[in-house]
Order: sequence, then C-alpha cells, then structure tokens
Amino acid sequence: MNKLKFTLVAFLLSTSLLKAQNVDHSYKPLTLKLDEKGSKFLRIITWHQMWVSSTQNNPGTVDINNKAQSNSTDFGIRRSRILLQAQISPRFMIVSHFGLNNQSFSNGGSAGALGTGASGTGQGGKRPQLYMHDAWTEYAIIPSKLHIGTGLHYWNGVSRMASASTLNFMTLDAPIHNWFNIEATDQFARQLGIYAKGQVGKLDYRLAVNKPFAFGVKNDGAIVSPIATNLFTESWSTQGYVAYQFWDKESNVLPFFVGTYLGAKKVLNVGAGFYYHPKATASRPTLTDSVKTHDQTNFGADVYLDMPLKNTKGMALNVYSSFTAHNFGPKYIRNIGILNQHPSTSAVTSTPDASWAGGGNLQPTLGTGTIWYTQAGLLLPKLSNGTAFMPYATYTMKNFERIGTPSSQFDLGVNYFINNHNAKVTLQYGTRPVYKAPLAGSTEPVRNGSKGEFILQTHIFL
Repeated sequence: MNKLKFTLVAFLLSTSLLKAQNVDHSYKPLTLKLDEKGSKFLRIITWHQMWVSSTQNNPGTVDINNKAQSNSTDFGIRRSRILLQAQISPRFMIVSHFGLNNQSFSNGGSAGALGTGASGTGQGGKRPQLYMHDAWTEYAIIPSKLHIGTGLHYWNGVSRMASASTLNFMTLDAPIHNWFNIEATDQFARQLGIYAKGQVGKLDYRLAVNKPFAFGVKNDGAIVSPIATNLFTESWSTQGYVAYQFWDKESNVLPFFVGTYLGAKKVLNVGAGFYYHPKATASRPTLTDSVKTHDQTNFGADVYLDMPLKNTKGMALNVYSSFTAHNFGPKYIRNIGILNQHPSTSAVTSTPDASWAGGGNLQPTLGTGTIWYTQAGLLLPKLSNGTAFMPYATYTMKNFERIGTPSSQFDLGVNYFINNHNAKVTLQYGTRPVYKAPLAGSTEPVRNGSKGEFILQTHIFL
C-alpha cells in the first residue's frame, strides 16, 4: 500500500509542479534537408517510455530469491527507440527503426538473465538486446495511390490497432492482443515480406505477403497434445486491412496509425482486415492419431472516431472499438504479461489457488476465440499554461475456446499532456482475470477472481 501511495503521490506532484509553470514547449521535427526545397530529407525521431508499476501479483508468484511475493513495485523501460525516415527522391523512401523494449532490473534480455555465469553470479537484467524493428524500402509506382515496399515491415492486417503508433496512444499502451503474432512468428509485430499500400479516394488500403519467422516445434512424432502449438513451417502469410475515411484523411506515408489527434483532426473511419498463415500450428490428440496441421486465420472489423467538440474550449472525443476473431488451431492460447518482472511460480509456495497462467501479471492474452475491445477518452479544456488532461477508460471481453467462459476486464486512466504527445505523463489502473489449474480430466482453467495493476508512465518523443 505504501508503494501504491508513492506512485499516486508522484503523479499528483509531477502534474501540480508542471501546472504551475508557463514554459515555451514549442517544437520542430528533427529534419535534415537533402536539397534546397526540402523535398529530400532525413527525419529523425527518438522516444522513451518509462514505467513505474505497482502490481497485485498472481497467486503463487515468487521473487528472484524464490520467496512468495503477493505484491511488487518495479521500474522499467517500456520502449526506447530511434526511427530514421529518409526520402531520397520523390519516389524512393527508406525507413530504419531500432531500439529496445521491456527492460527491467530482472529481465533485460541478456543471455543467461538471472542465471549463473562463469563467475557464479546471475547476469540479471543488464544489457538488453538492441535490435531492428523496421527495415524497409519503398517505391511510389503511382504516388499516393500505389506504393510497393519490401523488408522487415509494420504494414499489418486485421485491424487499425495491429499497426498502432506507439508515439500517440490515447491510452497508456496498446491492449497487446491487437498484435496477434507478437514475438511468436513476428519480430515485435513485424514480419519479412513485400507490401502494397495507398489511398484511392476515401479508401485507405494495405496488403502484404510475408514469410513469418520460424517459431515452434518440428512436425514429428514428438507432438502429442490436443492443444495446438506453433509449428516450424516455411509457408508464407498474407494479410490486409482496408478503411473507409468518412471525414478527414489520415496520412499513410508511414504505417503507424495515430491513437488520438487531440482535436487537430476530425476523423471517422470504418475498417476491416485479415491475416492468413497456412499450416502454422499442429496438434495430435493421442499417440494413435496422426499429427494434424492447422491454418492460422485472423479477421477483424473496427471503427475509429476522433474529433474536436464544437462550442467547447479545445475539448475532443476519442472512441475506438474492434471485434476480432482468431483461429490458431484447437484450444491454442498464449499467456502474456507486459514488463512482467516476476513470472515464476514455485512448488514451495504453490497452493491449490496458484495461477495457471504463471506469476506476476501474466494473463490469457491471445488464443483461438474472439475479442471485443473498446476505448473512450475525453480531452478536457487546456489549462492556462497550455497543458491538458484526458481521462479515459477501456473495456475488453475475451472468449477463448481453451477457457470456455468469457472474461471481461477494464482500464481506467488519465493522460496529462505537457506538450501534446511530445511530452506527457499517464497514470492507469488496469484489471486482469486470474485462473487456477484445470480440474482433473479437463483442459479448461478455473476462474479465480481478478487482480489489478497501477502504472505510471513518463513519455517524451522528439
């Protein structure tokens, strides 16, 4: 409780100090002109998102010394990125995007993290992996209407959120299930392939053919499970997303969909998309059965509204809702916890109520079934110093085949915009469902209440 109070006090103190200031936060993009007109340029974008969290851990969670831990307070780097966009001619563009994600004191991504090295000491969370997020080139065949690109790219299908920008979320973060292959057959929501994108009238489209990353197990006799698992395969995937833009047009120079324009645009879009990957998973109910392969199919439809409110002092409304249907094979499911620094459970501290998903904040996030997600936020009038608050709420209903019974969860939060999305502070409380192990003779976990998590984020991008 004291750690939670510290998080809340830190948020209130930071906003009260900033409200008392009247500082010029004007900003110009970091751009290097390559010709006199500026039509050829190199744009540099860099950003950091830092999290302080206070988490009710799943039952059975243990700390790094294998001691029971019902609550934890941690600090982590959610994202640290650099993006380079080079427009070297009216027809050619290069995008390079690299950085790191999810570094904490315990899981920085280094080999042997929390293990035992030659010196007998654990390496912990130091020196996380710095890697490419995007590396693609693009050629404008018919400017604005048809562009073709190749490489490691983010032109995703299924939904708007599948290509969400991490620079301008309306909420603290994405719901994660929007990246339906996250860190399985993709590299942080990217795959290698070729894409086409463009805008024809009010229609915005993106299509891609990719070769997903090898992930899973070999297709051999070792597979003995009625539950689908990812399979090594060389089959290619196809995906696409199309949106009709009723009001203002959005830019599609880069693949990143904006979370909220904070009243700068009036946008109403309705979209739909798909993803298809043949022979992506496999299952084998018993030893007497043959191994069955399953195609992965994901479909989605969504609506996005972001608009200023008339006769108000700069107020704006943001609403987004999506419905997605996922088929990864029978009873496929993945448990994921963002910046989860205590994912372990232990037989020493386990009880009949120990979490089926694992320790920390792990929860069923992706799987065969359906997901309905909705978010809504209201930008309040600016304060005298130009800053503004935006409270928001989200609601998620998941209906996974493996679990059998639908679950719902919500987030409540508030953004404090110091300089729009260039500098903001966000505080969010979120819930998640908790499950204990299936009963004898069943594969369905048993619902065991909910847990919550407070997160305070500082976000700056230039």
